[in-house]
Amino acid sequence: MARFTVFDSDSHVVEPPELWEKYLDPEFRVLGKRALWRHDGETNSYLKINGEVVRDTMNPNIPRHAIWRPGMSWDDIGALDATRRHTINPGAYDPKSRLADMDKMGIDQAFLYPTWFAEGFPLIADPDTANALARGYNDWIADFCATDPRRLFAAAMLPLQDMDLALAELRRVAKNKCFRGAFIRPMFVRDTYFTNPYYDPLWSALEMLGLAAAVHPTAGLWNPEWTSHGPFAEKVKNRTGQNPLPAGGAGPFSGGGAGLASTAFFTAFPQLGHPLAPILSGWLDNHMFTASVLIGFTVMQRFPGMKVVLAHGKASWMEEVLEKMEASCRVIPLLHKYPVRTDVEEMWEEGNVMLGFDADERFIRKMPEDFAEKVVWGSRYPQHDTMSAHDAITMLADAHVPDNLIARMMGGNAAAQFGVDLLEPVIG
Repeated sequence: MARFTVFDSDSHVVEPPELWEKYLDPEFRVLGKRALWRHDGETNSYLKINGEVVRDTMNPNIPRHAIWRPGMSWDDIGALDATRRHTINPGAYDPKSRLADMDKMGIDQAFLYPTWFAEGFPLIADPDTANALARGYNDWIADFCATDPRRLFAAAMLPLQDMDLALAELRRVAKNKCFRGAFIRPMFVRDTYFTNPYYDPLWSALEMLGLAAAVHPTAGLWNPEWTSHGPFAEKVKNRTGQNPLPAGGAGPFSGGGAGLASTAFFTAFPQLGHPLAPILSGWLDNHMFTASVLIGFTVMQRFPGMKVVLAHGKASWMEEVLEKMEASCRVIPLLHKYPVRTDVEEMWEEGNVMLGFDADERFIRKMPEDFAEKVVWGSRYPQHDTMSAHDAITMLADAHVPDNLIARMMGGNAAAQFGVDLLEPVIG
């Protein structure tokens, strides 16, 4: 099989305690740990946001956010002993371990997203504390990438709670070549969405600086319902009898006792151990951002030079979105004086937007010519649904995707979008 240069456009780090203890400005260390902090203890785990503790609802023995290691299959993950504590993959926080894992996975270069900062940072209430935490994260990830600046690149955190602070931080990090984009989670920030004109200076600055808008949703399992699609999905799940039975067998429909009705209910409706949010929220949040912000709010029109990468939400849905928006946008000028182009499909083809894809997407494999120019591959390392480059290339090759398209989809598109030079393939 041919060797391809692989650029992983969707991988993650897990922020270590030293970020708060070493990289955060000393005068903000108390406030910073109150505004955002992740605790992984012996008996429980939680995320603290604005002083409020939200404990994990899943089994704390299996850290799904960083459990995968090279050589593991999805079946291996599912077969893990849930009664035994499993440690996270060191590659999530140690750059040398990360590079070693990349070699084994056949990955030459990688673009890094946060984990706990992705979940909690947009909700921080105080702008100054958010600014201090953003600077601390960016300084830490810059040191992480400096271990091999040819291979490691990152999304910068911006304190969008205050646009002046965000723009100042964006200009600061733009001087470091490791930063090839700014992290944007498609959700409500400050009770506003990205359709608000408040964000126009951000799009303008990204366009001018040549940095990508690195859009990445999260499940939002620790977030209020109003923020994004994920928390609502969990609310639906938790109100359909899918909660685990408490000790003694009492269930939500047992009237407070441990009666047979509860047992019968859970026998008829088995418990769903995996949350729904990670299944649904990625493409829903990316769909909303694309349709409302990039197309509906005319960001693609008004800032045509801005590059965008939408990760973790798959790519196949875009065909249906374009079909629907093409029809709707042609009708809009008949109803309102709205400055939007009506040729949505043509605008999409011209725009600087890439969608993250998984090599197991059937439409991608069956119709690669329709997607090859607009997709970038991501491993999701080290989350539980990680896929190696070897697996992805094999799946595409088995589907008879031409080598020149595989090369673009697995590396060429991402390198061009993030503005980096591709390296020669590693031996993996």
